[in-house]
Amino acid sequence: QAVLVESGGALVQPGGSLTLSCRAHGFVFGTYTMAWFRQGPGTRREGVAGINPPGSTNYVDSVKGRFTISRNDTSNTLNLQMDNLKPEDTGMYCCAADSRQWGRVTLLSSEAYSTWGTGTLVIVSS
Repeated sequence: QAVLVESGGALVQPGGSLTLSCRAHGFVFGTYTMAWFRQGPGTRREGVAGINPPGSTNYVDSVKGRFTISRNDTSNTLNLQMDNLKPEDTGMYCCAADSRQWGRVTLLSSEAYSTWGTGTLVIVSS
């Protein structure tokens, strides 16, 4: 059974940094497409960053230059380095996985993923 467990969420001040991690269990992590999604208060879930097994990535425009997605296929871990955080980055961050490879646009589509974690909460506030 595929399981994703997120960690690293916290309360952080604007301008600060945070690293989220997602540990995968029960599937061959190195062959799966992975992504981070978030849902803020009163907003729809949106794709933040995605990464294919070969390492190609895509980011939503609002985080480009501030967030970096990476994967460690040895430790079965997906990371999201978040720098220069803004209040609008507040939300529940979930990781997602799928066995198929997607193009850059579809990487950020929630319909493309079959396995989801329960999320970790990020609050950006002074």
